[in-house]
Amino acid sequence: MSRALSVELSDAAFTALELRARAAGKSPADLAAVLLEQQFVNPNGGQKPQPLPDEQAKQAARERFEKHFGAVNLGHPTGADNESIDADLARAYDTRHEEG
Repeated sequence: MSRALSVELSDAAFTALELRARAAGKSPADLAAVLLEQQFVNPNGGQKPQPLPDEQAKQAARERFEKHFGAVNLGHPTGADNESIDADLARAYDTRHEEG
């Protein structure tokens, strides 16, 4: 069984794929399918095991993620106080209504 998949590629990626496909005597779609099969599927049909990241890679990923902490500052504390949220929404809707 096979399935169709639509993907969008950058112009650079499509040009590279098109050149390699032409050199191999294939269409870009056929070459992309072959390359994806090679990347993700074992010759016996099962999935290729993906290597687990080591501790150093995990730590680096965590540090990249944590750089985003505090990136947004609303200028006031936030929380799960429903009354405060409702009041903020009411003010926002009133302001839009008055402007329109």
